[in-house]
Amino acid sequence: MTNAQQVKRNSWMLPTLAGLMLLAMTVWYFTRTAPPLVQLVKVTRGMVEASVSNTRAGTVKACHRAKLSAPSGGQIAHLLVKKGERVKAGQILLKLWNNDLEAQSGLAREQLVTSKMLSRQSCLQADLAEKEAERSRQLHTKGFISNEGLDQRVSAARVARAGCEAATSQIEQSQSRITAANAALDRMVLRAPFDGIVADISGELGEYATPSPPGIPTPPAIDLIDDRCLFVSAPIDEVDAARIKTGQLARITLDAIKGKSFAGRVKRIAPYVLELEKQARTVEVEVDFIEPPTTENLLTGYSADVEIVHSARQNVLRIPTQTLLEGNRVLLYRPDGVLEARTVTIGLANWEQSEITAGLNEGDQIVLTLDQAGVKAGAKVQTK
Repeated sequence: MTNAQQVKRNSWMLPTLAGLMLLAMTVWYFTRTAPPLVQLVKVTRGMVEASVSNTRAGTVKACHRAKLSAPSGGQIAHLLVKKGERVKAGQILLKLWNNDLEAQSGLAREQLVTSKMLSRQSCLQADLAEKEAERSRQLHTKGFISNEGLDQRVSAARVARAGCEAATSQIEQSQSRITAANAALDRMVLRAPFDGIVADISGELGEYATPSPPGIPTPPAIDLIDDRCLFVSAPIDEVDAARIKTGQLARITLDAIKGKSFAGRVKRIAPYVLELEKQARTVEVEVDFIEPPTTENLLTGYSADVEIVHSARQNVLRIPTQTLLEGNRVLLYRPDGVLEARTVTIGLANWEQSEITAGLNEGDQIVLTLDQAGVKAGAKVQTK
């Protein structure tokens, strides 16, 4: 090949190679993987609380709740309330059939009237006999009545007085019969022990209601709830129970009321550990509402969670807990856009915030969105 031909060939190949290189660079540019887009958060100062939470769902309970049954068994004759009705303390809720007891009570009252009349009659006779005995003594001193006659009148006065006392005791017996009859009637009546709302009724007119014998549970006639006072009972793992004290503040969240939490205070810690099969050992903790919901309809039986604060620190370095990786590491964003793994020392922590005692400075930026592909130490990233 002559030099002219070689030059001509090179002049044709160079533009072709340049075009191919430009095409390859264009394809790479438009198909290259873009750096991950991450969201950053700054290390700031603020308050961090250490808290414990329930292991299983807690329950909203009423301070007063009674499953009521009449003291005696019998047929329901009068059902005086309905489900959902509000009642006052002492209000009659139901009455059992008691015609026989009413008759006995009426008989006892009539016997009392009779006893009072007989007592009055006997005591009047006793008064009269005693007056006769006194006149006989005066006549005896003057010699108009013999000793035998005086003895007869004095004895008659004593017998009459004894009859008066016996008749008076009959009055007390009649009053005791009335008391016993009224007590039997009270056992056929079910009254509200406190103000509340009727949650449930087991029984209808004409049905028989029976109290629960020892060891044999039977459905209560009426379930009464005082919903003016509510609290949350929640199980806390035994390993966290030692940190809880009465009076500590807590936050209450309810599944039925989304997006809100309510301030609470620990009012009671059970003095024993519950050991349930196939479940962790827990301690029941009761938390009062400091300010119960007013606009929301808070119902007994709602599921609830409690977060009990046992320690708090002000004005400390803190980061969102979700930014922590295994081994207490975070991804620090450097000025050149490259991520650096940084090990930190944690102080107090909860589900939302963790205190940083070493490893970061105020104003440092760390990665918040750790679940994206390619977000790791050494990666170059873009920020939102």
